[in-house]
Order: sequence, then structure tokens, then C-alpha cells
Amino acid sequence: MEAAGGGEGPGCGCKGIRSCLLCEGPAQAAPPPQGEDNFTYCPATGLAKGNEHSEFAGWAFPFPGVFLAEEFISQDEESEIVELMDQDDWKPSQSGRKKQDYGPKVNFKKQRLKAGSFTGLPSFSKKLVAQMKACSVLGGFFPVEQCNLDYLPERGSAIDPHFDDWWLWGERLVSLNLLSQTVLSMSCDSEDSIQLFPTRSQENREPSPPGSPRQTSACRNPGEEGNDCVLSPRHIQHRRVCVTFRELSAEFSAGGKHEELGKELLERALSFQGRPV
Repeated sequence: MEAAGGGEGPGCGCKGIRSCLLCEGPAQAAPPPQGEDNFTYCPATGLAKGNEHSEFAGWAFPFPGVFLAEEFISQDEESEIVELMDQDDWKPSQSGRKKQDYGPKVNFKKQRLKAGSFTGLPSFSKKLVAQMKACSVLGGFFPVEQCNLDYLPERGSAIDPHFDDWWLWGERLVSLNLLSQTVLSMSCDSEDSIQLFPTRSQENREPSPPGSPRQTSACRNPGEEGNDCVLSPRHIQHRRVCVTFRELSAEFSAGGKHEELGKELLERALSFQGRPV
């Protein structure tokens, strides 16, 4: 078994337009500089506030559907969770990441899935799920899939612009940021959805601290033109581990077309007896 942070093994898992420093080679070891985002989300107010040195300084707009809880777990809990993860293999994934999947085998293009070897979420997630249920904003959130992602700066790890599937996954997802601070960028579906207003409050950009979960549904509703979160390689300064939980869509929930299959998947997930698939 190769724990994250060790040797890179046979290579990366990049496909199509995805790439990382492993497949680009040392000649492109430094990604081109990019401009800073214009706004920073403030968890205390729920507003996206113009950054001090941008043209939007002093302005803000509501950014609903995002919830950030700081210090959701302790440093000791964080260390224990990552230690347990590293006891299992990390598989190469796209964009310089490594992953551990706990979920059904899915062909999103053909809209087919098999429970297969999926035996549930890992045992260490039982406490995390219980803590999530205590958050009022996550009422009725029952995770059926968990994906652990490992990021390292020497791999050029990143999250590229993308759309999450909405045939199987519901509107909400929860991500737990571990080991290092990071900055996630989100986009709105159109300029028409942004209603700017002036404010005297100006706030510097704050990265998500370790041990903080983020819940979002703002940018992944069916039919929207926006992207989910984007993470630039320049914001990966140290090892980062992210735990992402997803719920079922309405089609797989009570009253939906695939209600029985969804019920089976959820029962497996919440047995908390899973191993990476």
C-alpha cells in the first residue's frame, strides 16, 4: 500500500482535457499566474463582499445556498481521520489528485448504476454524519456517497470547472476540508442573478480553515449555467484532504422513479461498514 505523500506510483489519472504536473512534465511545473477573485464570501453575513484591492471594493451581493462552519472537528479528530484514511490505498485521479470512493458504480452518461461492491460509508464517518444532522441547514441530509480526495502541490492538484451530475445526486453536497487552509472559487450562473449594493464593510479574503465543512447547493441546480467549486493549484501550498458527501436526487428518494434502489443504497451507506471501492 502506498500512503499519500509518498512516491507517486505509475502516474496520474488525467483524462481528456484534464492535466497535472505529473503528465505535463517539469517544463510546465509552474502554472501561469491568474488574477484574484473579485469577491470573498463572508460566512457571518452570507454576502459575497468585494475584495479590498479590486474594482468592487465596498460592494456586496447575497450568495445563497452556501454554508460554512468553522472548527467543525478538533485537530485531534482531524489527525485521527487522516491516519485512518492512509491505512487504505489512494487511487490516482484526475487533475493531480488521489481518491478513495465509497459509493455505487455509476455510468452517468448512460444513467446506469450498480450497488456492486459498495458496502457503505467508512466507520469513522458515523460521527461526522451525526454532527452534520445537528446543523439546522442540513435537515434531511442523508449521505449516500463519500469521496475522499488527496491534494499535493508537487502533483499540481486542482479542481477544474465542472458540473456535478444531477440525475443521481441531489442539490446539496457537504465537503470537509482537512490538514491545510484553502480557497475555493465559485461562480454564479449569470450576471442577471447578481444584485450588487454598496456596503461600508470590506473584508479580506479568508481561506477555509482545516476542520471546516462547506455545504452548498447554489451552483448545481439542474439547468443552471454555473460551475461548482474550482480550486486552483496555486492555492495548494501543503497537503490537503477533502471529504465530500453527496445525497440522492429526488428520482432516487421517496416517491421517485427509483425509490427502491435509492432506499437500498442509503441502507448500505448508513451501515458504516464500508471499504473504498
